[in-house]
Amino acid sequence: MTLEPVPEDWDRCLSIVAHPDDLEYGGSSALARWTAQGKTAVELLATRGEAGIATMEPDETARIRTAEQEASAAIVGAEAVEFLHGHRDGMLEHGLDLRRDLARAIRRHRPDVVLTSSFREGFYGSPAGWNHSDHRVLGEAVVDAVRDAGNRWVFPELVDEGHEPWDGVRFVLVGSSPLSKHFVDISDSIERGMESLRAHAVYFDALGGSAETESFLRRGAAEVGAEVGVAHALPVELI
Repeated sequence: MTLEPVPEDWDRCLSIVAHPDDLEYGGSSALARWTAQGKTAVELLATRGEAGIATMEPDETARIRTAEQEASAAIVGAEAVEFLHGHRDGMLEHGLDLRRDLARAIRRHRPDVVLTSSFREGFYGSPAGWNHSDHRVLGEAVVDAVRDAGNRWVFPELVDEGHEPWDGVRFVLVGSSPLSKHFVDISDSIERGMESLRAHAVYFDALGGSAETESFLRRGAAEVGAEVGVAHALPVELI
């Protein structure tokens, strides 16, 4: 199957993921490309990744991973990093609270495009593995919230808060989805993407280091790039 390039005739992107470091598995390289073009990017995270380091207390983990995400975002040119409140790492639930919080953020930022990570059962080009529960829950809620954000009569309390409906999201991009039919050329931005990955130093040190992950991501991006005739590419599902 031949992947098609993602349209880039838009200005504002809101990236929404579950945990610090999720975006750095390819998505941050796309953000680096787009901010270099002059586009605006904001990062929104559902949790602070407080359950991510087994040897560290959740409050300390959250503090460190928040700071690492902020440093990572600065590397790729994101203008802001925000975190939802009241949603726990490892325990995200697809319900009205999550949809409302995401719809609120979409109405506030009024993006043209929303970027998230794969919420399907697996990943592009990977025959094995099972996606994290938080990823699956968050991704479906993102797609639902994009619709919710445009409907005045869904979560009418958001209008009372001053958040008028926003139906201007042209599409949602799902990075590394097994249903990908589009790609983002990250040939000129992958180095900034890898630098943003390395910003999560404490987290990856607890997992044994980032070198293996970086090698895996470079190899995967090169393989997808070979499919479409560029050096490195991120496969995406366009909804």
